[in-house]
Amino acid sequence: MSHDHNAAGASHGTVKQYTVGFILSVLLTVVPFYMAMHADSFSRGAIVAVIAITAVAQVLVQLVFFLHMNSSSEQRWNVVAFIYTILTIAVLLVGSVWIMNYLHSNMMI
Repeated sequence: MSHDHNAAGASHGTVKQYTVGFILSVLLTVVPFYMAMHADSFSRGAIVAVIAITAVAQVLVQLVFFLHMNSSSEQRWNVVAFIYTILTIAVLLVGSVWIMNYLHSNMMI
C-alpha cells in the first residue's frame, strides 16, 4: 500500500513555513497572556484591544501557515466557503444582539 503525499489538492508547507507559523502562534499567545497576568500595569482598554487584535492575528496565522489558505486556484473554494461561514456567523450574532436589544427596550416600557 503506497501513499501519494502529493495528490491533487493536498498542498503542504515547508518546515520553514511551519516553524514561522509556530513562532508567530506562540508570540500571539504569550503577549496577551503576559498582559492579562500583569493587568495592574496596563489599562483595561489596552488589554482588551491587544487580546482582540492578537486573536484575529492568531486566526489569520493558523489559516495561512497551517491550513494553507491562500489565493491560489486550489484554495479558492475553501476561501469562499470560509468567507461564507464568517458572514453567516456575523449575521447570526448581529441579528441576535439586535433582537435582544429590541426585546430589552420593549420590556422596559
